[in-house]
Amino acid sequence: MINKKDSIIGCLIGTAVGDALGLTFEGLSKKRQQKFCKEIKGHHFLFNKGMVSDDTEHTRMTAQALIVSNGDVDAFLKSFAWKLRFWLLGLPAGIGLATLKSIIKLWFGFSGRNSGIFSAGNGPAMRSAIIGACYGEDEKKLKQLIKACTRITHTDPKAEIGALAVAVAANMASLKNYISGQEYYEKMEKFLEGENAKEFLELLKKIVESLNLQKSTEMFAKELGLEKGITGYIYHTVPVALYCWLKNQQDYKSAIQEIIRCGGDTDTTAAITGGIAGAGAGINGIPQEWIKNLWEFPADIGWMEKLGTRLAEVCHTGVTQKSLYLPFYAIFFRNVFFMIIVLLHGFRRLLPPY
Repeated sequence: MINKKDSIIGCLIGTAVGDALGLTFEGLSKKRQQKFCKEIKGHHFLFNKGMVSDDTEHTRMTAQALIVSNGDVDAFLKSFAWKLRFWLLGLPAGIGLATLKSIIKLWFGFSGRNSGIFSAGNGPAMRSAIIGACYGEDEKKLKQLIKACTRITHTDPKAEIGALAVAVAANMASLKNYISGQEYYEKMEKFLEGENAKEFLELLKKIVESLNLQKSTEMFAKELGLEKGITGYIYHTVPVALYCWLKNQQDYKSAIQEIIRCGGDTDTTAAITGGIAGAGAGINGIPQEWIKNLWEFPADIGWMEKLGTRLAEVCHTGVTQKSLYLPFYAIFFRNVFFMIIVLLHGFRRLLPPY
């Protein structure tokens, strides 16, 4: 068990590191992954350095909105809505369709409570671990924040359930060194009482059964019909991420390596797994070489540590603070540079080895 500040910082940086490591392999089949990289020992995005995608950016925006609101739902929603609006102006790469439509609705005057699209995509799950790390002990507040943070872009109840599952996992990871699959299942069963969550609870039962049989993460994914890779559907992504975390508690490195090897939407799956595992391990439990070679600007590792520290202070004192400054012009030029590298990766994938 680590203190809340370490957990919050670990969650932020764990998300970023997982995202960056998974980004290189996004969309590749498991076979092609092996051709490109037999062992995942470090970053492969740009000269053995890593950069993050929208998964980390959404987590950062969520953290900023929590800082200025201290978990007050109306203040959080207002802040997060504006952050999403200006985030789109920075030309982010790889934005999900539901999120794009929702932000356009925000710019056309819809409120954050009415801007969502009916979708069960991954967006809410990739930004919810930090909410659990901050407010997981307050069940009412946690549910309210997850609902607001989900429905601003995704209104399918499955998206909300998946996001809540990630937040609960991050909170439990931050409080105990080991959580059994059954313990997690019982916690979620309590949180989802009265909800239409039978399908998700059945998926959690499969997690418990597979953990008891000590199956690999890849085998668990295969049994869910995901042998070709994990899709962007939240009931595919979240169960496999949860399984990987429960199987590799206190071993951040193995968790990230295993989830990436499952293929598919690897930046998101590794970001979600990394956020949960990071909340339990703290920054010291994340391989320092992976952190050192995360090449980001203007929101570098130092900036993210300051963000986590400020958010921890708000959680401790209950007093809101200003969000941490990021120059918009720097974000814009960073995203243009990032998009060029992504396009180069696309061209590289047309070449051998096949």
